[in-house]
Amino acid sequence: MSLKTLATSPLSVITFVVLLLALYLRFSIKFDSAQPAQRLFNAEELALFNGTDEGLPILLGILGSVYDVTKGKSHYGSGGGYNHFAGRDASRAFVSGNFTGDGLTDSLRGLSSAEVKSVIDWRDFYSRTYKYVGKLVGRYYDSQGNPTKYLKGVEAKAARGAQLLEKQKTEEAKQPACNSRWSQDEGGEVWCEVGYPRLVQRPLEIAMTGKMSRRCACFEESQLGQTGLELYEGCDYHANRCKA
Repeated sequence: MSLKTLATSPLSVITFVVLLLALYLRFSIKFDSAQPAQRLFNAEELALFNGTDEGLPILLGILGSVYDVTKGKSHYGSGGGYNHFAGRDASRAFVSGNFTGDGLTDSLRGLSSAEVKSVIDWRDFYSRTYKYVGKLVGRYYDSQGNPTKYLKGVEAKAARGAQLLEKQKTEEAKQPACNSRWSQDEGGEVWCEVGYPRLVQRPLEIAMTGKMSRRCACFEESQLGQTGLELYEGCDYHANRCKA
């Protein structure tokens, strides 16, 4: 059979097409397997994976990202201490500690930048520890799986919280912190190896948490006249050790 006849024969054409199809499927499957799963869930679908059906994996959502936590079945399965997270996105509860009723919600409305950053940190934990399986359509992802303005706003707020936290650490590193200890019998105690213990406000805390807090820092005698320094109740002015 001549080459021309072989090239134009129906059998050869079919064989060639089958070969091309096989090559396409081989490479496309290899390519797809390298990509992360992008399944889109709605709330009703995700609820099916709450650990009550032994035949299904256990899934949870956080900030709209869905993870398979089946390997943590003892915690996330029925009766487990973290089962309230299974089959839903309860992002708020990761920082609020409210695991009942309205507390099991994905809304972060009213949370501080530090709290929102904490939720982002939890999402990062699940990304490192468990298998990512898809996205929950709703507050954080639209019906096409694209991030919503709400998610972008949450991530921007968390980034702001991280910047403030880093700035606070830098500022506080300039003034040494007190040593401290606590025991049930003796209560709390703070002391300075060099300098004198004083309570001082943490101004950046308002921007991060919405509340003003204080910390114990050690000040040299020449600094004790600064405004905003508070002496521990019942402690001598020049004492380097105080009950707290």
